[in-house]
Parts: sequence; C-alpha cells; structure tokens
Amino acid sequence: MPTIAVPDELPLKLDDGFERIRRELKLPAGFPSAVIDEASWVAQVPRLDAQDMTDIPFVTIDPPGSMDLDQALHLERLRDGYRVWYAIADVGAFVRPGSVIDTEARTRGATVYLPAGRVPLHPPVLSEDAASLLPGALRPAVVWRIDLDAEGRMIGADVLRALVRSRERYDYDYVQVVHDTGTGAGDADGVLALLAEIGELRLALERERGGVTLPTPDQEVMHGDGGYRLEFRLPLPAEAWNAQISLLTGMAAATMMLDAEIGILRVLPPPRPGDLDKVRRVARALDVPWPEGAGYGAVVHGLDPKEGRHAAFLHESKVLLRGAGYAAFDGAPPRQAEHAAVAAPYAHVTAPLRRLADRYATEVCLAIAAGEPVPSDVRAALPLLPELMTASGRRAGAVDRACVDLVEAFLLRDRIGQAFEAVVIDVDERRGGGQVQLVDPAVIARCDGALPLGEQVTVRLARADPATREVRFTLAT
Repeated sequence: MPTIAVPDELPLKLDDGFERIRRELKLPAGFPSAVIDEASWVAQVPRLDAQDMTDIPFVTIDPPGSMDLDQALHLERLRDGYRVWYAIADVGAFVRPGSVIDTEARTRGATVYLPAGRVPLHPPVLSEDAASLLPGALRPAVVWRIDLDAEGRMIGADVLRALVRSRERYDYDYVQVVHDTGTGAGDADGVLALLAEIGELRLALERERGGVTLPTPDQEVMHGDGGYRLEFRLPLPAEAWNAQISLLTGMAAATMMLDAEIGILRVLPPPRPGDLDKVRRVARALDVPWPEGAGYGAVVHGLDPKEGRHAAFLHESKVLLRGAGYAAFDGAPPRQAEHAAVAAPYAHVTAPLRRLADRYATEVCLAIAAGEPVPSDVRAALPLLPELMTASGRRAGAVDRACVDLVEAFLLRDRIGQAFEAVVIDVDERRGGGQVQLVDPAVIARCDGALPLGEQVTVRLARADPATREVRFTLAT
C-alpha cells in the first residue's frame, strides 16, 4: 500500500475523518499512566555498560522532521572493500521483557502512522528523546560492524552494545543533492559518497540473487494555490541506498540466528506457480519484456511506473509479494527461512523504536555474538511474536488504506461528473470493471465498465464520499 503524506495545515473536516479512523480501528489515544511513569523513570537510568564508540562520526538519514531516529551510520573504505558501522537505537537498554512498557508494546506491535499524527510503539519520552539517536546526544546503541569485499558482498559481521554520539542529521533530499551536484561541504568524511557507492553495489547484488525492489510511487497530498492536490512521488535513489544498508544488516542478523538455531526471521514464501504463470501472462499481454530465464526481480528493475503498461504490470504483479510474516524458532530453523523479495534469509533488527520484533531479535544477536546464552525472558517471548506482529501489520495496513481512501474522497468531493485521464491497472474478470490510476490527481480507485488493461482511458467521477471513503468512476463514452 502506498504511503500518504499530508501537510500540517489540515482542513477541519479532513482532520475529523482521521480521528474517526482512529476510533473505528480502535487505535489507542495515549499510554496508560503506569507506562508513562515507567518510561519517564527508565529514560533517566538507561543501561550504560557498553563500549565507548563516541569517536565514530555517525550520521542519521531520515525524512525531514523525524524524531524517532532508529539508525545512524558511518562508512569506511578498506584496502579491499568497505566497512559499514550501523548504530541502532538500543531500546533494550531501557525496556526489559515483561516490564509495563514491554507489556503495552506487545498490544501495539508497531508504530502506526496517520497523516495527522502517529500512534507510537513506545512513549515519546523514549522514542523521540532518550532512546532516539538525536544529533549531539550521548546514546546507548547496538552497533553492527559489517565488512564487505570490493563487490559489496558481506564477508564478516559482529554486533555489540556501545555508547555513540551522532554528528549530523540529514534528510534524503539533502543526500541526493550532495550526490547529484558533487557539493560535499556537509560530507567531510565522504560518508554520503560511499553510501551511493555501496548502495549501488548492494542493489546490483540484489538483482543478481533475484531480489525485488518495486519502483512504485508514494501518494502525497500537497498544499498550495489555495488548496490541496494529490501527487505521486517516486522514492529518491538516496532512499534506496539507505534501505540497502538496513537490508544488509537484517541479512547479517538472520545468518547469525540461523547459525545459532534461535531467533525470529521475517519471511516471505516464493510465489505460487499459478500466480507466477498469471503474472507472466499479464507481462505478455502488456508487452512487458520477460526474457527467458529471468526472475521477477530482473523484470521489474528499470520499469517506469509513470508508463501505463508498466504501472499496470507492477500493480498486477504485487500478488507475488503477498504472504510475508514472521517465523520464530528455538532449535531447528524453519522450513521457510527466506524472504522471497530479499532472496535471502532476513530479519527485522533496524527499527526497534517502531517495531516490537526488532528489539527481541537484537537481544538474540547480541547474546550470540558475545558467546552467551540467549536470556530466558527473551527466549520465552519468541514464539509469541509472530502472531503479535501479524496482527499489528494488519492493523497498520487497514489504517493506510482508510487514510488514502479518505484523502482521495475529500479532494474529489466537489468534482462529481468531471472527466479524468487514467490508466487501467487492474481488471476484475469475475465482477467486471477494475481499478484505474488517474494521471492527475494521484488517485487509484474502482471504475465500472469494460476496461482494457494497461491502456489509457477517459473516466468520469461517479462518487466521492468522504463519509464512506468511497471513490468510484465509470468509463466515459
């Protein structure tokens, strides 16, 4: 599901709509007083028995305005490769399994993001302050050291607790501008240049092993010219480079846990043969090249989602990436241990401020790396995590869909009967009609009529109701 961003200055009725979504999906309005009290106390007394790594000039790269900073990185060029230092917020230095904060976090599973705010996994005194890797602040962290060869392949990894101090907070636009213009005034250590270099190597390796990064756009609501408009925004290359560092760390963690035969993985089964055959047929129908022997990841690489047939293929082929979940194990590894989109074993360990499972997987990796037994309270929690995380994922997905639907209906509410240019991205062979993606504004919605998949058509708005969050078009004649 695409993310949707909305400016702070919201029309009152739209803001009310987001509040109704909170109530409908039973999102908590705040934290119980016992959780707030415990968080305020532990924020003052974190566990600090860790190695001093404040000499490493870490930097963070996040969207503008972010306060829950999970990750900070530093990159080095070695004689025959690279070294990645990746500092992750050490939530375990504040939160113990079975504590009041942990018990509340288990009911939430993950931070839920709404355009009008967020429902955080942890109280902000931790997630946006004491545990966040804010620039200039001394913070407990879990630091991964991962060595790569000259082609970007992982050749060694270790992890330990440390004290760190981030030097700078960058956003993706800045990182991209530094790369595109060659102006590195804020990149004294060459970290941003190395991020692009290592990121591109890792992307090439992802394609080589059959991994998939979908080039799909995000929906954003923009404010200007006296009103609001919806736009599609493609992620910047800098975002993909940064994501590759997180994926690399998750792969290192998964390997470590599989070797030790204990942990929790993020898994995705391979596509079912029937689904793969269907997507191949769609590719042929839309004239999307699928060379003999090429995997799905190689096919989607380089597709342009702004081109109608490519957009339709990307939408139809998402069926191949459904069914992701978590697999906990204590003993023999699970039969399904890989994540099909990563094309390798993978674990969530890089966002503990926002995802419950990351903290527990991190504690497992720390024990393994130190040659110590996994703590009994961590071990006891592992089998509970998959169901908790699956439930939180469903809830977050429902919130995303409801918010996107609301914004689309709100912005189109006064345009009933108007015609729009659109691309057909899905055809419902059973019920008729399908889904169309408008060229302007950036809306994806149901459309009635005999729709030609991948073709540009003219549609007419038949319904846009913010109360029901329904948008519906008909094929214009």
